[in-house]
Amino acid sequence: MLAELGLITLILAFAAAVYAAAASAYGGQQKRHDLVASARNATLIAFPLLTVSVVILVYSLVAMDFSLVYVADVASRAMSTFLRVTALWGGQAGSVLFWGWLMSGFVALVVLRIHEEERELMPYVIAVAMGTTAFFIGLSLFVTNPFERFWHLPGATELTTSLWQPAGAMRYVLDDGQGLNPLLRHFGMIGHPPTTYIGFTGFVIPYAFAMAALITGKASEDGWIRATRRWTLVAWLFLSIGLILGGRWAYDVLGWGGFWGWDPVENAMLMPWLTGTAFLHSVMIQEKRGMLKVWNMVLIILTYALVLFGTFITRTGVISSVHAFAQSAMGPAFFAFIGITFLGSLGLLFQHLKSLKADHEMQGFLSRESAFLFQNMLFLSITFAVFWGTVFPMISELLTGEKITVGPPFFQKVTGPLFAALVLLMGIAPFFSWRRQSPRRLGREILWPFLLSLVGSGLWVYARREHPASFFALWVVSFVVAAILYEFWKGVRARMRGQHENPLLALVRLVGRNSRRYGGYLVHLGVMMIALGFIGDAYFQQETQGTVAVGEQLTIGDYTLRYDDLRQYAGSDGREVLEATATLFKDGEFVEVLRPRRDFFLVQRQPVTIPGVHSRMAEDVYVLLVGWEEIGLTAATFKIYVNPLINWAWLGGFVLTFGTLLALWPSGGAAWASYAFKPRESRLAVGLGD
Repeated sequence: MLAELGLITLILAFAAAVYAAAASAYGGQQKRHDLVASARNATLIAFPLLTVSVVILVYSLVAMDFSLVYVADVASRAMSTFLRVTALWGGQAGSVLFWGWLMSGFVALVVLRIHEEERELMPYVIAVAMGTTAFFIGLSLFVTNPFERFWHLPGATELTTSLWQPAGAMRYVLDDGQGLNPLLRHFGMIGHPPTTYIGFTGFVIPYAFAMAALITGKASEDGWIRATRRWTLVAWLFLSIGLILGGRWAYDVLGWGGFWGWDPVENAMLMPWLTGTAFLHSVMIQEKRGMLKVWNMVLIILTYALVLFGTFITRTGVISSVHAFAQSAMGPAFFAFIGITFLGSLGLLFQHLKSLKADHEMQGFLSRESAFLFQNMLFLSITFAVFWGTVFPMISELLTGEKITVGPPFFQKVTGPLFAALVLLMGIAPFFSWRRQSPRRLGREILWPFLLSLVGSGLWVYARREHPASFFALWVVSFVVAAILYEFWKGVRARMRGQHENPLLALVRLVGRNSRRYGGYLVHLGVMMIALGFIGDAYFQQETQGTVAVGEQLTIGDYTLRYDDLRQYAGSDGREVLEATATLFKDGEFVEVLRPRRDFFLVQRQPVTIPGVHSRMAEDVYVLLVGWEEIGLTAATFKIYVNPLINWAWLGGFVLTFGTLLALWPSGGAAWASYAFKPRESRLAVGLGD
C-alpha cells in the first residue's frame, strides 16, 4: 500500500501546484490578496506532499520491492543500500520526480524567505515557478510514473504494467531487478545528477522574478535582481559542481583518457552555464549604471529555455549520448512546453521593451560597461556555436533522413578562439573604469601582469618545446592569473600603508569587507586552473598502445610500464573482474604498481573499463586494459595516456566553489577574523566594532 500512498500524494502535489499557479496569477491580476495567500499555502503544501512520494520511492528501492517497474529497472539484490538510494535518480521516472521535488523545495524556500520583501512580485513569481513545477509533476504523474506495478492476468503469457490493479489481475513480484546502469556506479555520477538538477531548478527562480518584473512593470528597477542575486549564484555554483563531477565521472569510467568530449548532454549542461554566467556578470551593470536591462532579460530567458532544453535532451533520448536515458514519450510534451514558455517570454519582453530603456549611455569603448557588453556577445556566440553543433544531428536527420554527427574538432575550432578572447577579457576587464578609461592608464595597470605572464608562459613553452602553438593559450591563462594576484596585491598594499596592518590582517580585512568582489576573483582563478586542464589535454597529452607478454614493457615519454600479471575473480555487485598488475617506472626508477581492470556486470551483461592511474599535480599516467589472450592470459594489450595538468582542473573546481561561497558571504563577515589577528591590547581597546 505504500506505493499507492506515494501515488496519491503525487496526485495531491500536482493539484496543489496547478492551483498555486492559477490562483496566484488570478489573485495578482485582480488584487485578491486572499487568493495569493491561498496560492502561497498551496506552494508550501506541495513540497511535503512530494517529499512523501520521494521517501516512499526511496524506501521501495531500499526494500527491493520488485513489484514496482521502476525498482526492477534500476535496483537489484547485488547492489549496496547506498547505491539503491542513489538509484532514485538513476532512471527516467525517478529522476523526473526528483527534479520536481527539488523545484518545489526551491520555490517553497523562496516563498518563505522573500515573500514580505517583494510582495508585489510574488503572485507572478509563484505563478511562473509553480507552473514549471506543475509541468514536471505532471510528467511524473501521467507520462513516466515511478509507482507503476507489474500485474499478471490469468492466462496471459506476459506481464502487464499499470498504476492500478486491472480486473482479475494479481500483483507480480520479480525475484530480482536489472540493477543500476554499471556506468552510474561511481561517486561522480552519484553526485553529478543531484548537483546538476539543483543548478537547473535554481535558475527557474531568477527567471520567475524576471517575468514577474515584466508583468508588473518593474523590470527597469533592480529590485528583482537584488532579491534573486544569491539564489542565482547558488544555482550557478551547483551547476558548476555538476559539470566538474560529470567530467570526473567521464575521466574515471568512460576509458578514453579525457574529461570533456563535447557530448550532447555535456553541451546541454554547458549552455545554461554559459548564459547564466553572462547573466551574473551583466546584472552588475544594471545595478551600478542602470544599463543592459534588455540584455539581462534576454540572458535569463535563454538560461531558463536552455535548462528545459538540457532536461529535454537528457530525459527523452532524442540525441544519442552515453549520459542520456532511453527514448520516451516525454518528447512532444517537453518540446511543446519549451516552445510555449520561450515564445511567451519573448512576447512579454517585446511588449515591455520601451520600459527597459537604459538610464545611461555608453561613454567610451574603453570602459567597464563596454567590456561587459562584449563579454555578453562572446558568451552568446559560444552558446550558439555549441547549440548548433548539438542539434545539427537532429536537423540533418529531419531534412535528409541521415543523422550526421558533429564531433569534437568542430567545437574546438569554433569555440577555441571565442574562449580565448573571453578569458583574455576576463583578465583585462577589472582594470577598466566605469564610463571611460584612459588608454595610457590602462597600459600602466596591465604592464606588470603582462610581463609576468610572458615570462611564465615562455618558461613553460621552453621546457616543452615540442608544442610551440600552446604558447598563446598558456600566455592568456598566465595573464589572467597574474592580473588576479596583482589585484589582491594592490588591495593588500593599500591597507598596509593606510591602516598600518600586517599582510595577513590586511588580506583578511580586504576580502572580508568586499567578499563579493574578491570571491569573484577566486572564481576566476578556479576557472583558469580548470583551463589548464583543457590546455594539457589539447596540447601535451601523450598516448600509446601495445600488446605485451608477462615481463615485457611499454614505453611512453619518461615512463615505462611492465606487465606483471593478469587474474580473474568475482567482485561485488554481481560483477566478474579481470585485473592486470603492472609496474610503472620513470627514468628507470620504481613509481607505483597499477591495477587497471575490466569489470563485467553479469545481470546487465555490460563491461566497464576501470583505469589504473598514477596521479600527481604535474600529470597523470592513465593505463587501460583494452585486450587480453583468452587462453592462458599470458599477453595483454594496454593503452597508456600521459595527461599533463589534468589535476589542476579538479583543484580548480575546489577553488571555484570556495570563491563562490565567499561571494555569497555578506561583506564584513570576516570581522571576527580581523579581531582574532589583532594584538590582545588592541582587541580590548577597540573590540569587534573596529
